[in-house]
Amino acid sequence: MLTASWNVNGIRAVARRNQLPWQMMPEVELWCLQETKAHPDQLEADLREPDGWHAHWFSAQKPGYSSVAIVSRQAPDEIIEGLNVTEFDVEGRVLAARFGTLVVLSAYFPNAQELGKRIAYKLGFCAALESCLAHWRQRGCETLLLGDYNIAHRPIDLARPHDNEMNPGYLPQERAWMDRFLGLGYRDVYRERYPDLRDTYTWWTMRGGARARNVGWRIDYGTTSPGLASRVREAAIHSHIVGSDHCPVTIAL
Repeated sequence: MLTASWNVNGIRAVARRNQLPWQMMPEVELWCLQETKAHPDQLEADLREPDGWHAHWFSAQKPGYSSVAIVSRQAPDEIIEGLNVTEFDVEGRVLAARFGTLVVLSAYFPNAQELGKRIAYKLGFCAALESCLAHWRQRGCETLLLGDYNIAHRPIDLARPHDNEMNPGYLPQERAWMDRFLGLGYRDVYRERYPDLRDTYTWWTMRGGARARNVGWRIDYGTTSPGLASRVREAAIHSHIVGSDHCPVTIAL
């Protein structure tokens, strides 16, 4: 199964430009989308439920904000909205789909914001997500967490680490949480396969021609539970796919 994650920065915007994920990469069998920025009732019927796909949307209460989706060829056995924590769920940040004993999650991590204004909120979200993943593992399931983590883990994961040491997405607290998360056994399968590969990013600021110059950050990931890592055939970043300030990442199981 080929799975993909893409922060589309507005599902209606990519639809208007004929850059929908399943059009851009038709070989993908399951899409995890972030920042869809829409409620299902705001979408045209053929976008809300694309022909040949099973689409599930989890939206923020605030219009035009955050929101995630999972769009898959195969119908899930179970869909779970949110983390069962109101302060995070009102922002529509996590949606899970269970296929037998495999749980795929689409997650849009909070931005810590300038001067770490929202770092406590973000770390609370990370803790709640840890608990969610542990719950699934206690049920005998393996997990694949796809999404925009809004964290560049190591210096190799952004073009200018020294200049960004105190900027959101590369704050010490955020990097420490990634250390902790991987220390629990979760696997950053892309970096494991390409430990020394530089200049591979998933997000570029819209300012100053950053994408053309490849001045970017790797902040979109697919991480697996320990028992799922051996089933990963390939992990890839698709920087040639345009339509958003992010590009898709794929995990093939």
